[in-house]
Amino acid sequence: MNTSYRLERAITKLYTAFHSGSLDPENCHHCAVGNICDNLDTWKHLTDKHGSTQLSYLGRLNEVAGRKINGYSPSELLTIETVFLQGCGYSLPFRRSEKKVNPKDKEAQYRGLCAVVEYLCDLDGVVNVMDISKLFEYENDKPRYELQLG
Repeated sequence: MNTSYRLERAITKLYTAFHSGSLDPENCHHCAVGNICDNLDTWKHLTDKHGSTQLSYLGRLNEVAGRKINGYSPSELLTIETVFLQGCGYSLPFRRSEKKVNPKDKEAQYRGLCAVVEYLCDLDGVVNVMDISKLFEYENDKPRYELQLG
């Protein structure tokens, strides 16, 4: 399967953050978008509320100018973050006072990352790399697809 450079980089950064324990949905440096943006917080100025897809004035300027951060437009980055937070179980827009999710909960993080990877694959028009359902498709009692390992 051919994937874009931006997709491979994003997935690699998210994979590394998840397994190194540095993924944190409540920290703009270490959330899904924070990791995609090299752990910088400049992306947070693209909106006025964490977890909102509404672009701020600065976000709109960057969107209209065609600026991208690691291949993603401001509106794509904000959607990635909302998909991640919702996947983790947060209500949006994010408010610390309404927090009901443990940000270090690996299961919640995993659910959020699955949702993000699905969205990133949709953006690039590729099949969800985390979808293993094809492995269980069969025809005449034989698998339709062969398991590829290594």
